Amino acid sequence: MLTEPVVLAAAAIVALCILAGALLRAWAGWLDFKQAELKVRLRGDAPAPLGSARIEIADLKERIRKLEAIASGVDL
Repeated sequence: MLTEPVVLAAAAIVALCILAGALLRAWAGWLDFKQAELKVRLRGDAPAPLGSARIEIADLKERIRKLEAIASGVDL
């Protein structure tokens, strides 16, 4: 009744279920971590990364340049 292929198949199914459970638990933990990270960022407790601050400053400078060009009547 319990031949070698049946035992191997059952062991493989059990191993697959254990692996799937571990991966699901890890995925849920990662999602919880990202959710907590977003909450901190939305509250404003964490400073913005330096790279994004530089991009925002460059964007603001470009907007100011365009507004000054519009105010002086220069066509971009």
